[in-house]
Amino acid sequence: MRVLRRVVGLILLLALGALAVVLYYIARPNLPVFDKPQQVHYLDQWDERARQTYYYTPQGTTVKGLRYDWFTALEMPFSRDKFARPDYLARFGFLTDPRQQPGALNPGNLPVGFARHQDDEAGIHYLDITCAACHSGELRYQGQAVRIDGGAALHSLASTVPTLKGGGFGQAMGMSMAFTYYNPIKFNRFARTVLGDNYEQGKDQLREDFKTVLDRLLGTAFNDWHRGLYPTEEGFGRTDAFGRIANSVFGDAIDESNYRVANAPVSYPQVWDIWKFDWVQWNGSAMQPMARNIGEALGVGATLHLFDENGARLPEDERYPSSVRLHDLYTLEETLKQLKPPTWPEEVLGKVDIDLASQGRALFAENCAYCHAPDPVPPDRRLAPARDPEWRMRIVPTRIIGTDPTTADNIADHRFDIRRLGWKKAELARLDVKLFGADLEEVDFASISSAKGLAYVTAYVENRAYHDAGIQPAERADMDGYGLAIGVQEKRGYKARPLHGIWATPPFLHNGSVPNLFQLLSPVVERDTRFWVGNFEYDPKRAGFLTGEFKGGFLFDTGVTGNGNRGHEFRDGCRNEGVIGRFLEPQERYALIEYLKVMGDARLESRLEPAESRPWTPGPNCQNNN
Repeated sequence: MRVLRRVVGLILLLALGALAVVLYYIARPNLPVFDKPQQVHYLDQWDERARQTYYYTPQGTTVKGLRYDWFTALEMPFSRDKFARPDYLARFGFLTDPRQQPGALNPGNLPVGFARHQDDEAGIHYLDITCAACHSGELRYQGQAVRIDGGAALHSLASTVPTLKGGGFGQAMGMSMAFTYYNPIKFNRFARTVLGDNYEQGKDQLREDFKTVLDRLLGTAFNDWHRGLYPTEEGFGRTDAFGRIANSVFGDAIDESNYRVANAPVSYPQVWDIWKFDWVQWNGSAMQPMARNIGEALGVGATLHLFDENGARLPEDERYPSSVRLHDLYTLEETLKQLKPPTWPEEVLGKVDIDLASQGRALFAENCAYCHAPDPVPPDRRLAPARDPEWRMRIVPTRIIGTDPTTADNIADHRFDIRRLGWKKAELARLDVKLFGADLEEVDFASISSAKGLAYVTAYVENRAYHDAGIQPAERADMDGYGLAIGVQEKRGYKARPLHGIWATPPFLHNGSVPNLFQLLSPVVERDTRFWVGNFEYDPKRAGFLTGEFKGGFLFDTGVTGNGNRGHEFRDGCRNEGVIGRFLEPQERYALIEYLKVMGDARLESRLEPAESRPWTPGPNCQNNN
């Protein structure tokens, strides 16, 4: 009996110790300290009206049904401080401005990309995470901040897998909701804030509705954790976008046998000039702007109903109701056409070395222009004849570029069983979907690829949304984007995009595995294999964020699956296995960086002096050497 009591006592002690650790990290999550900048500098990328439209136009996401006023009323687990106060959300990497105030577009005074939309039937205002949350960046230098509209975010929004030390936005919000629900004093205070004069009659229903959303959040976290769906931690500024959308659509909504391990996080790409691209996404798999935007909205939390409330298939003309907002998505797309690439702010980040940049222009012509110079397509060869200009995107095979292939391979290789949807190929043939390099007759519903499956789901979502909104075919063609079909292609490669403003988008490569431009122009052996991410402090000379250890940072390990930093390499020798150019001396690398700072800035480019440029050469190919 004495032994039993000791064992029970030890178990209780261990349980209390574990609880104490959990509560400690709930109270003190592993987050960076927010060093408020003295001023946020906005570049001349567009006007203020376009900027605010981009920041706060909703797209139809619902964050598991979380209501806007709930989010703004939510308290921290162990205090009355508001969870959604700007300085706290900034610790997750969301962008705020010390001077910002509540306004008509942002009544909750929330960070960039936190909007709201009203459900047309219920009248409920939902929290809406927009594309601006992930496609807006910031650089900080000597107490100043430079906002990069349309740039790469550096936040921890994506992660749904809980970790002991926390640090993820979703985990922290879920904990605040749990402590609100299970602490009656805190819930009563929350309910009075939300309901006001309707507190007495509305409290019980609010509690029930609140628990439904909390259960969805916790259910997603448990599902993703116990299935091991996301073994490669995303950290700051990354998400496995394709993997998460596929697991949501094919796994959550159709059949749990469709869940696939998503171990290929990618950085958020910059979005200036994308309206000119013939193909978008990192692997150049999508063509139609509206389809791309609907897919993005579904990935961030727009609702989608594939079956009725009894789990039965929906008739063809009723597929598939969603919360996506077509007019708002079109507004965002048209607004982005006004966005210009950022130009180097000399008054904040320092003067450009014009002599060095002049040398860099010659080096760019020799080493970079073949893949990265804009390539306008003649009108008679454009995918969209009305798009002017239309730039051809070179998709470089992974066997040539040599960068981590996990993203491209997963998209090409993952297969899903969608027979439960009851699709017929005759139905799909009537949809506005165009397969490149494939034929509908070859599609196997028991083993469909993510790109093809999502293309057809998106087509149904579009049809239903356009029908429900009463949008006629002529207007639809404009809203889709130049009358383009939902084009899909599947290539094991990555898109080489033009480099205007590239200096403002660290870290580099599709998976964020190279911290600055200097290392990107270096041999792989000179690149960091481990570095810290989440620090906004910028290094103007090397064009990247500072990567030393800091509290609350994420340690990026290039040895982890999906995180490889090889490829896109400059070193002498054979041009294979990711070697794409000759060895560049350190001074040549700095010259290229200086030129990339001025590229596209007519004011600075006009000051460059002519410099001799060697012709581009493919270099020696030694594949057949013993």
